[in-house]
Amino acid sequence: MLVSAKEMLQKAKAEGYAVAQININNLEWIKAVLSTVEELKSPVILGVSEGAAKYMGGYENVMAMVSTLDKAMNISVPVAVHLDHGTYEGAFKAIRAGFTSVMFDGSHYPFEENLKKTQEVVAVAHAVGVSVEAEVGSIGGEEDGVVGTGELADPEECRIIAATGVDLFAAGIGNIHGKYPANWKGLDFDVLKTVSEVTNGVPLVLHGGTGIPADQITKAISLGIAKINVNTELQLAFAAATRKYIEEGKDLESKGFDPRKLLNPGYVAMKQVIKDKLTMFGSVNKA
Repeated sequence: MLVSAKEMLQKAKAEGYAVAQININNLEWIKAVLSTVEELKSPVILGVSEGAAKYMGGYENVMAMVSTLDKAMNISVPVAVHLDHGTYEGAFKAIRAGFTSVMFDGSHYPFEENLKKTQEVVAVAHAVGVSVEAEVGSIGGEEDGVVGTGELADPEECRIIAATGVDLFAAGIGNIHGKYPANWKGLDFDVLKTVSEVTNGVPLVLHGGTGIPADQITKAISLGIAKINVNTELQLAFAAATRKYIEEGKDLESKGFDPRKLLNPGYVAMKQVIKDKLTMFGSVNKA
């Protein structure tokens, strides 16, 4: 059931759990997420970066794949299709293609420009029932070629952007994309607490969910985080399982080279990661 992210995140925030945004990259990813959330009766957000959308043949094709599979697999739980770290132009393209939620990431613009562009995206998106995520303070690590250092968001900027009517809000609280370095200081809960207070109840988003310890995840949820993004962890699990299959020579046995067989161990490995995340975030049986 394809819906915007607004209601599922308001429910998550009110009931004290978080919805996983799982980034998708191809057919295996979409099937792994949809089949697992249906089994566990959990809402989910399918994250699509601009790079992934390009790889999958464009925004329209992403929507065609997801909506067709959603129907074919009889998915009864709420599923949002969300543009992740969208550019200004990309946000409008995704809305036109039928995405149910978009993130406009204006965190690299001067603040006034981020504000103005966020307001424009909100106006267009809300007119067609699409939810909007905005960001203040870049998230560390690399995301589609954009490298951030994990700076901490300015509370006053957060207050102003949240007041534009965005439905979900991402603030840099020391989190980074990709693998966390050994000397990572951990999430800054003081900043998160302040951001939560000034954003007037808007569900908050934690980017870079891969590798954050469970106790920090639980604490972040208690302070208003209602959406946690996961991407790298699934990629690592998929790659490791595929590597093992090939190293064991299974691709050389019988028809082991058939992509349906070759890619299956990675698919199974991803489903396990998704189950672990949905359980950790508390969204099982919340659909």
